[in-house]
Amino acid sequence: MDPLLVAADAALRTLFSKPHANRPVPPPDLPPVELTPVERREAGALMRVNHVGEVCAQALYTAQAATTRDPALRAHLMAAADEETDHLAWTRQRLDALGAKPSLLNPLWYAGAFGLGLVAGRLGDPVSLGFVAETERQVEAHLDSHLDRLPPGDTASRAVVVQMKLDEARHAAQAWSAGAVDLPAPAKLLMRVASRVMTTVAHRI
Repeated sequence: MDPLLVAADAALRTLFSKPHANRPVPPPDLPPVELTPVERREAGALMRVNHVGEVCAQALYTAQAATTRDPALRAHLMAAADEETDHLAWTRQRLDALGAKPSLLNPLWYAGAFGLGLVAGRLGDPVSLGFVAETERQVEAHLDSHLDRLPPGDTASRAVVVQMKLDEARHAAQAWSAGAVDLPAPAKLLMRVASRVMTTVAHRI
């Protein structure tokens, strides 16, 4: 299928349809407990941020898959995107369960991430893979911080975040194995700043 059609289909499915996971939602180690209204709002805000991250992951992987000329790398990126679809579905399920809404700015987040993915892809496969590895490293650290901030009683959300963290670490390791190059420090800093803006805004909107 034409890469443009694939990209358009991915955008429409990510933004306007209910995602379906290939894997079952990770079960919590302990039964969830009743959350206070404050805890429920905070958990919902944190899972909204995580859902935005998965919207961006779909955009990044789709854009990078569209720009590479290596069929094996394209297959690898699309397989990673499939796993990120699980994350997208799981975080949306938690939003629904917590009575929270997805970010109203998801189309903007998707467009921005897709643009970054195109730029990374145009710089060549090693740089594109380096962008994947650095993105996943930053996401893993971000998820670690959410494990510290999620209410202890929201064991269902915590189980989802733990599995997401494991998957992101594996995606980063796979990118390094496939030939990723380390990005320069200014690029990493710019990525951190952009991530901070997105997470701060998505926490509220």
